[in-house]
Amino acid sequence: MSYPLSTCPRLRLDVVAQHSGLHPDLVRRFVALSLLEASRDAAGDLWFSPETPVTIGRIQRLRAGLGLNYAGIGVVLDLLARIRELETALAERSAMPWT
Repeated sequence: MSYPLSTCPRLRLDVVAQHSGLHPDLVRRFVALSLLEASRDAAGDLWFSPETPVTIGRIQRLRAGLGLNYAGIGVVLDLLARIRELETALAERSAMPWT
């Protein structure tokens, strides 16, 4: 049997909304559109990862700077995540010694 040494930090909806300068209903809409990932507790409250405000900033920049709609923003966010995965895999591969 194992026990976690600490809990994973999570942010409540009101904290994410306040730090992002957005109305909580807009944050909920982003979750409904699958632009943000959230989990629900037993009471049905939304909880977010600590990286969520960074993702919200990205969403705002894509919307304001490029004028993308939310579907387009979802595609761009998916592509950015895939690029990040590929860059990580490439860095790990290049760090491996040749034998």
